[in-house]
Amino acid sequence: MNAIITASELGSESAAEQPPTLLDVRYQLGGPPGRPAYAAGHIPGAVYVDLETELAGPAGTEGRHPLPDLSVFTAAMRRAGVTAGRDVVVYDGGQGWAAARAWWLLRWAGHTRVRVLDGGLAAWTAAGGPLTTEEPPVAPGDFTPAPGALELLDAQGAAELARRGVLLDARAAERYRGEVEPIDRVAGHIPGAVSAPTTENVAADGTFRPAAELADRFARLGAKEGVEVGVYCGSGVSAAQEVLALAVAGVPAALYVGSWSEWSSDGTRPVATGPHPG
Repeated sequence: MNAIITASELGSESAAEQPPTLLDVRYQLGGPPGRPAYAAGHIPGAVYVDLETELAGPAGTEGRHPLPDLSVFTAAMRRAGVTAGRDVVVYDGGQGWAAARAWWLLRWAGHTRVRVLDGGLAAWTAAGGPLTTEEPPVAPGDFTPAPGALELLDAQGAAELARRGVLLDARAAERYRGEVEPIDRVAGHIPGAVSAPTTENVAADGTFRPAAELADRFARLGAKEGVEVGVYCGSGVSAAQEVLALAVAGVPAALYVGSWSEWSSDGTRPVATGPHPG
């Protein structure tokens, strides 16, 4: 199954006898909660899922967006109607970060039939898709997690992968170089990591670049078939979008969920700065 779905494809599948389960996970880093935006208009049939409380655990030493408690995530997915054997489509406002986080969690937890709406809600409305303010009646799902279907990195695993494979840093290049750090206590990057901002994964309209272009981009960064690849960002959200872009390109990759927010919280861990891996 493809990792992404176009707005036109979603329109066709939504009219089918068994439409996909739709999850609205709109989220903006440092911005207001996504539920008011959902209430103001969402794709018909979509159920809102909150990233901060249902797709992540409380911030702490494991980072700003650690893995959620499995029971919390399971309850959220069942409330949203996620069921074994039924497709799931996830969307956000168009940035792709939050949708990819939900996609990654579901894939990691063993649900194989999940895709991200390419370009998010903006692509849906641009294609003439309708919106509604009505919350759909949803029969509880039977989602049962089986964690471990996708590779997960911790801090030590990320450091080791940077030495033996390719560890991509999905943050903005200036944060990678250590020139600015608006959120975390230390500026810089994990030694050995390669700068690979998520902004280069998408076109101007927010949709993913073609698979061949993405494959070429990642190959130039050293991430290609036969090479072990991992990704991190600030707190494990935008990095999920990079893992998704790699999946579109046909390159499997592990996610370091704790990311820089966890790495930099421990003053004993090494930090590199400048434009090179270090």
